[in-house]
Amino acid sequence: MSQDFFQLIQRGDAAAVGAALENDPSLAQYRDAQGVSALLWAVYTGQRKVSLLLAAKLATLGIPLDVFEAASTGDEARLQAILGEKASAVEEFSSDGWTALHLAAAFGTPLSVGALIFRGARVDAISQNAQQNQPLHAALALGKNPSTIELLVSHGADVNATQAGGFTPIFSAAAANRIDLAEMLMEHGANPHHASDQGKTPADFAREHGHAELAAWFDSLPA
Repeated sequence: MSQDFFQLIQRGDAAAVGAALENDPSLAQYRDAQGVSALLWAVYTGQRKVSLLLAAKLATLGIPLDVFEAASTGDEARLQAILGEKASAVEEFSSDGWTALHLAAAFGTPLSVGALIFRGARVDAISQNAQQNQPLHAALALGKNPSTIELLVSHGADVNATQAGGFTPIFSAAAANRIDLAEMLMEHGANPHHASDQGKTPADFAREHGHAELAAWFDSLPA
């Protein structure tokens, strides 16, 4: 039933998830073989309604969110409480290899990102998984929140840092057709012509994703 529950979450079937929780409240605390919680799974799969339902159920059961759940859902009050009790939480990695700052940058809010940075979270922390990326990569790939990106960069995030495959944050801006984010990164020194390990540039990425106008713009930039 537990794996079926994760499938219900991924489908975004809030009614079925709610019914399953009524039948077996312990499902709210279920974690998969990798240790990912039901709430984090809802966040990862973009099922906001289900994530709110799960968070509410956990609260009803008196089960507090952990630092990764609080960071990814933007629960600043809970995040501050955790960090107040255990400052080293900013240095921890989730079971699937992320810091709380990675998750806040990808899914949370600028306030949660700021809270973590204020408490000493490293903007250059490298994820302990296949992506081997930094919070700025996560912010560009998923969150795409300009305020979060500016916050990370203003606190020292390297706009030219590479992740697995040799990709820098600007590649995600290119793939998403976000010239505004590309320009923001370039204002802080991002190289618009950086080549990945396979020799592809942001222009190539934009072109491959069907963004011909953005690709032409990258091509027009001086070397």
